[in-house]
Parts: sequence; structure tokens; C-alpha cells
Amino acid sequence: MSIRLRIISEMQRIAGEQQVTLPPLDDDLSLHETGFDSLGFAILVARLEDDLGIDPFTISEDACFPLTVGEFIRAYENVPA
Repeated sequence: MSIRLRIISEMQRIAGEQQVTLPPLDDDLSLHETGFDSLGFAILVARLEDDLGIDPFTISEDACFPLTVGEFIRAYENVPA
């Protein structure tokens, strides 16, 4: 399964657990508009780190948090091997 699909799948799983209704997850959707709160994103990042073995937001000192779903996915896709 691709990183993109793993992230989308995990977002859907967390939304179900948190009783959040997700809008269609396209690349231009603002992360704010997903309905996730800070706890939802913390859970997402922690689970992705467990699943993928990376947290792109702690790897670099100058990393900034993405604003859209596409930027979030690319942050994981662009982590150097």
C-alpha cells in the first residue's frame, strides 16, 4: 500500500473513532477543514510513525506543519530514505 493510501486510510479510521465526518480528502483541502482537532492530528502522526517508522515533523529542525492534505502527504512521501 502506498504512503498516500496508508495516510488516507488512517485518517478515515481515526475520524470514525473520533466521530468526525470527513469531507472528501483531496490534496487542496485545508487540514483545518478535515474536522480533526489537535488530538486527532497527534493520534494520526503517532500512528503513522508506528506504521511507517518516520515522523517528518521531528526529523528536521526547520520542518513546518503543512496546511493542506496534499502537503501533509508529501511531507511523508519526501522523507529521505
